Amino acid sequence: QVQLVESGGGLVQAGVSLRLSCAASGRTSSRYAMGWFRQAPGNEREFVAAISASGGTTMYAESVKGRFTISRDNAKNTLYLQMNSLKPEDTAVYYCATAMAAAVGSWFGRRVHDYRYWGQGTQVTVSS
Repeated sequence: QVQLVESGGGLVQAGVSLRLSCAASGRTSSRYAMGWFRQAPGNEREFVAAISASGGTTMYAESVKGRFTISRDNAKNTLYLQMNSLKPEDTAVYYCATAMAAAVGSWFGRRVHDYRYWGQGTQVTVSS
């Protein structure tokens, strides 16, 4: 069993930065890939970024590429999402999740059903 708790969300103006954190508990959490998703009101949950278990492979949605950076500290069992140059369209509830495999790539890691455990989410609101 893995439990995930997100933090770091808030209300910010466009152009600023935020860093989200996701604290994971469970002995095997560092053995699996992890990801960030987001969901705006009325929309489906969408992929934002993913990282392999080792941290050596990352991938991003086109909408955030170049602005967001996913990273992890396995010693601290913590996943991060550094969000720079925030835009109003980034407004959503952000969720972290643990996948059911160690690796991510074109074949795995972008879909909701690739992930088994989910956090409760943290709200990010970007005003124009």
